[in-house]
Amino acid sequence: MKFVTSILNRRAVVALAAASMLAGVMHSAPASAADVTIPIIVKDTTSFYWQIVLAGARKAGKDLGVNVPELGAQAETDVNGQISILENAVAGNPAAVVISPTEFKALGKPIDEAAAKVKVIGIDSGADSKAFTSFLTTDNVQGGRVAADGLAAAIGAANGGKVEGKVALITALPGAGSLEQRAQGFKEELKAKYPGLVLVADKYADGQATTGLNIATDLITANPDLKGIFASNLIMAQGVGQAVAENNLAGKLALIGFDSDEKLIKFLNDGVISGLVVQDPYRMGYDGIKTALAASKGEKVEANVDTGANLVTKANMKEPKIDALLNPKLK
Repeated sequence: MKFVTSILNRRAVVALAAASMLAGVMHSAPASAADVTIPIIVKDTTSFYWQIVLAGARKAGKDLGVNVPELGAQAETDVNGQISILENAVAGNPAAVVISPTEFKALGKPIDEAAAKVKVIGIDSGADSKAFTSFLTTDNVQGGRVAADGLAAAIGAANGGKVEGKVALITALPGAGSLEQRAQGFKEELKAKYPGLVLVADKYADGQATTGLNIATDLITANPDLKGIFASNLIMAQGVGQAVAENNLAGKLALIGFDSDEKLIKFLNDGVISGLVVQDPYRMGYDGIKTALAASKGEKVEANVDTGANLVTKANMKEPKIDALLNPKLK
């Protein structure tokens, strides 16, 4: 624990230094309309998912003539780092801030404090705050329901139409609003529509793909008759997909993941993954900046915007709409 705390503290210091530099830049910026600054703060700048969000924000900045600093920690577990980035971004007097909170409880007060000084637009994940001017996200409860429906369909296809047997849920981290909502929707849908599917394991990991791999491997060993798993974010889907592949269970053990990258798309093509619930992160980034600019001008904006979720399977992945979600333009 001391080692982990040390890493988080170092990350927080690095984040604070970087954000302080940003604050200095924003303080010195001319106050003309052409020099409007709206930072976007994501959970993890190294993740493919968040790179898509940043690409959307970058494009919005170009289209709207807005300066969009791209900020974030290097791991979703670095909660203190994100708080420091938010505080220092706000200190730079931007027109507005767009943020995806890393952790529901911990980011509540910092967002309240930020919103007392500047318009705050939330994307992707919620926080324990009522201070967002607008919130753009996937309906994650509905996303969990979509995952349950996809898992049931895959189990039925692999078992002669019988939708029954043991299933498991693996969540990347405890306390993340979007992940808790996905789990909620998944479990509600199982209970409401699929009485033959029995949830025998509801596991939390630590945000690492290797942990997802180990949890899934243990579940497979302990439950050789396991029929399906829902891995509720990209990192967990990577790890669980690896477990399915290593145990030669492609086509036998149904797996539904959430979000996509090259590795998960390959798993989908190879039959390791049965389906992916795919959001529209590019739209979140683009519309987040667009909404923030409108709010900063005093224009009325929607309090809540559902950016949608789609079940992607091998059968529909080449459709134009789905292909655009799987292969977004990052530049």
